[in-house]
Amino acid sequence: MMKISDIMKELCNKKNISVLELARQIDQTPQNFCKKLKRDTVTLEEVKQITDVMEVIFE
Repeated sequence: MMKISDIMKELCNKKNISVLELARQIDQTPQNFCKKLKRDTVTLEEVKQITDVMEVIFE
């Protein structure tokens, strides 16, 4: 099973957006967001924000 951080990075690659830009678009500092990805502590609410920004469906 893939980690949420791997899924987010893959999604960013597919959508041609950097992880840092994604962090800014969900109103987080890039440093904080990268730490969350590294620790794999992204919340469900943050995942929903990310999928809205990336215009993908979360299942």
